[in-house]
Amino acid sequence: MPVQHSEPAPGPSRSPGLDRFNAAPPDRAETALLECCGSRRWAQRLTAHRPYPNLDALLAAADEAGYDLPPADLAEALAAEVSPGLHHGAPHSAHLALRAAHAAYESRFGHVFVICLDTFEPAERPDQVLSGIRARLGHDPDQERVIAADEMRRLARGRIIGLISAS
Repeated sequence: MPVQHSEPAPGPSRSPGLDRFNAAPPDRAETALLECCGSRRWAQRLTAHRPYPNLDALLAAADEAGYDLPPADLAEALAAEVSPGLHHGAPHSAHLALRAAHAAYESRFGHVFVICLDTFEPAERPDQVLSGIRARLGHDPDQERVIAADEMRRLARGRIIGLISAS
């Protein structure tokens, strides 16, 4: 009787989404990663180091690549971001206040405001964005670059988790 071979079942450290990511053609993996962080060098680095044995290894590689981003690559990633906004049903005055805060931030630092809101409830997010912008407007450009880079790493981690979970 012939022996039947089957795919190994995903173990505790494996997931079907990660398996698909690891097996994806390089251009598809890079495109998916660019949705997580807009730095082409970051996405190419993560793509080139596949396969990842588990999600933790992929996240660690993403963090390391994020810490290694030179200023031009961070600027590229920030340019791909969209400032967090409000639900369309929010009061007009809230939209105006947030638009003014974003404009002040972008004028001061030359890029959009980024903040990871993964740990906040949806109802808390607008207040977090506005208070975050107000607090960070007082930073000097070098200090804010470090914070923006950290927020980009946090955003990328959450997006990678979503990518792998949804795959």
